Amino acid sequence: MDNLGRQPSFPSEGDSFDISEKTMARHRRLVGRVLTVLTMVFAATVVIPLLWVLVSVFQKGVGALVFPDIFTKLPPPPGLSEGGFGHAIIGSLMTLGIATMIAVPFGVIAAIYLAEFGRGTKLAYLVKFSCNVLTGVPAILCGLFAYSIVVKPMGGFSAFSGGVALAVLMLPIIIRSTEEALLLVPNEMRLAATGIGATRFQTVVQIVLPAALTSIVTGVVLSVARASGEAAPLLFTSFNNNFWAANVWEPVATLPILIYFFSIIPYKASQALAWAAALVLLSLVLIFSVLARYFSRKKTF
Repeated sequence: MDNLGRQPSFPSEGDSFDISEKTMARHRRLVGRVLTVLTMVFAATVVIPLLWVLVSVFQKGVGALVFPDIFTKLPPPPGLSEGGFGHAIIGSLMTLGIATMIAVPFGVIAAIYLAEFGRGTKLAYLVKFSCNVLTGVPAILCGLFAYSIVVKPMGGFSAFSGGVALAVLMLPIIIRSTEEALLLVPNEMRLAATGIGATRFQTVVQIVLPAALTSIVTGVVLSVARASGEAAPLLFTSFNNNFWAANVWEPVATLPILIYFFSIIPYKASQALAWAAALVLLSLVLIFSVLARYFSRKKTF
């Protein structure tokens, strides 16, 4: 009862509260509309430049892609036309493959230690801090690092050294994404495995890792997309090659380096190939991003 002895009235089961915009105070409605407009403006400032880049690259690069031999031929000599960049596609696949084979095992093992075995230790804190620092390191410094530990001792540029440089770029993404994926696995699954007699190692390998596999794959795909467009590290490691190269211990051409060199050559045929290569590289990055989005939606628990 209230002070006047009346019973308080409550809404019945069929009644509902009116929480529409009309019931809000005037200043709240004004603030809400202003923030909505600002959100749309900031979203447009992100989407419009992206669409501008996509349309520009497509318009200038699609003309050269109508010739199928552009993927199977070598680039033409300066001043001539009718060439391609098939060797650069193979070189990019070689360097990315080497980088993935190096970064994935080290990144996943480090993430397992952080999430399962070393949680709360000083070493784990040091590894996390190093990952955060490495995430913000410029890509060109990763190239200089690979140059000092691989190129100089080997005495020359190679696809392997380019893969090492890209692996350094991929490591922090793989470590952090894999760690978060492992931490998202319910602890009840670990306790259930322990309850039936599984060791900690068996629990991690047979229970936790399969449960987090889709999220781990998402992190790997994102790291590959991050590394596929980098040109600065490859300038100091794999450099360039105008011919077919199938040996990982010799210089190879890659799409980012080919785009860089051909875009500054004062010949229209070479510049057209640069735009076509840019369109192919952009398509690869978009494919990797879509795959990462696809895997991130799949759940195993």
